[in-house]
Amino acid sequence: MTCTEIVLVAGERYEVEGSPEAVAACVLDAARGSIMELAWLTEAGSGEAIGINPRYLVAVRTARTGAPAA
Repeated sequence: MTCTEIVLVAGERYEVEGSPEAVAACVLDAARGSIMELAWLTEAGSGEAIGINPRYLVAVRTARTGAPAA
């Protein structure tokens, strides 16, 4: 399974399921949606849903395998 690392403005990093392209598309869809719509992603490893505010996302990249997101 492909995982993507996302980085927020405050420096928080999350590893989520999906390719960088799929994650970026989800974030763009949320940004184009209603005010305060979150991009809902699945956190890699835990399988928990995580809602990201598109305004605070600064980077999306392929996750390095074996490197824990902090």
